Amino acid sequence: MRPQIASRVAGLRTVTRQNFSTSAPRMSSPYHYPSGPRSNLPFDPLNKFFGVKFVTFCAVGFALPFGIAVWQTKKKSFL
Repeated sequence: MRPQIASRVAGLRTVTRQNFSTSAPRMSSPYHYPSGPRSNLPFDPLNKFFGVKFVTFCAVGFALPFGIAVWQTKKKSFL
């Protein structure tokens, strides 16, 4: 039984090596974009004003529907 297990493991190793070696050229990019953490974001989260901008963006997005609802309900009384 041990030779069967050894042959299966050896077969898996060659398949793994083969897949890894053939996938490397396909994964390399010819466009040379920067890679790494935060390189694909359209903003800089390390900027010192990022927190203020982010909180403002979220607060406006959350409060806007409530403000519109209040304005729609009060609109008839103003006109």
